[in-house]
Amino acid sequence: MNTLRASALALATSVFAFHSALAASSITVTVTNDLDLARPAETIVIPWSQVAAQLSGTEMDHLKVLDAAGKMIPAQVTNFAPSEHQHHADDLIFQHDFAAGEKRATFTIEPSADPVPPFPDQTFGRYVPERNDDFAWENDRIAHRIYGPKLETPAAGKDQMVSSGVDVWCKRVPYLIVNRWYTKSLYHEESGEGLDMYDTGKTRGCGGTGIWDGQNLAVSHNWTTWKVLANGPVRTVFELTYAPWDAGGGLMVSETKRFTVDAGHNLDQIESTFTFESDKGITVAIGLGKHPKAKAATPATNDKEGWISLWENYAKNGELGTGIVLAPGEYSGAVETALDHLILAHATPGKPLVYYAGAGWTKSGQFATAADWTAYLSAWSKRIASPLKITLSAK
Repeated sequence: MNTLRASALALATSVFAFHSALAASSITVTVTNDLDLARPAETIVIPWSQVAAQLSGTEMDHLKVLDAAGKMIPAQVTNFAPSEHQHHADDLIFQHDFAAGEKRATFTIEPSADPVPPFPDQTFGRYVPERNDDFAWENDRIAHRIYGPKLETPAAGKDQMVSSGVDVWCKRVPYLIVNRWYTKSLYHEESGEGLDMYDTGKTRGCGGTGIWDGQNLAVSHNWTTWKVLANGPVRTVFELTYAPWDAGGGLMVSETKRFTVDAGHNLDQIESTFTFESDKGITVAIGLGKHPKAKAATPATNDKEGWISLWENYAKNGELGTGIVLAPGEYSGAVETALDHLILAHATPGKPLVYYAGAGWTKSGQFATAADWTAYLSAWSKRIASPLKITLSAK
């Protein structure tokens, strides 16, 4: 991920120690976990250059990853610049569910004589021109969308809206639903698969950003450009850019967001990079939108762990938790406006601000109470503060 690659901040920081071999037939991967809590769907990221150096000549589609029992598990190789580099790849990615107290897991990477068929996708994202330039994405647990340029124009009709907030689509099912829901265009109604009951409007929704001057929040228009860098089975990565807007006092700010969406997670990693001319930096506010129609809304903030949460009751449609977790050391406070609960962080030009945002729905079966949701956010904070240690040895 450029200077801040996904492998550094997607819950698994790679620490590599290679034992050289002239003609390796396989690579043993040892992953060490220092936490006592469970870490489901932990993403393990290995730079492809390290794999290629030991398994010379191996192509990305002729590679198997085996667990400790010798069973092949889903894996993905990313290539963020396929048009620029033939035979180039960025990372090899796979996942493991660490049980509470499980301190170590081992895997084997080995060449395959035959092509390895693709694994079923658990993550997906795409530009949606047929619905006023939405960009939508999902994994096996939750789905989202952000509004694009056509939605700002009269061509959008009654749906016309200026908003850089993040929408939530609630899912009951682990399979991918984005394409089907857009096709039938009835996603505001419960289908047995879930629904879009979340009203983003002018709020920040579930993780939208703005610039905070101490009293007011200055926000961008809809995104202007999009780019998909990877599409699952394990991970989807895409970027959205926002045209410059006035952040106050004539300071013009533009933003690029890179989303990393991993299978098995309710939170996505977001890297927001701001461009502006100022030596002082800016205060970025990341928000959770309020919904007056939702009953018994319960906000929560954890200053020490750097997260905020909102738990809302949608009556017959169940309850929904939304949350934001900042990367360690980023937390600068929390404030509230008429529209949003906001968590604050400092940003400097060109340096990505890393945070995690997402949602959990009671009818998905994943979370039953607000306490379950805040426990998930707390555990997430601990996970990103204690990255896995990964060691490779060639045979």
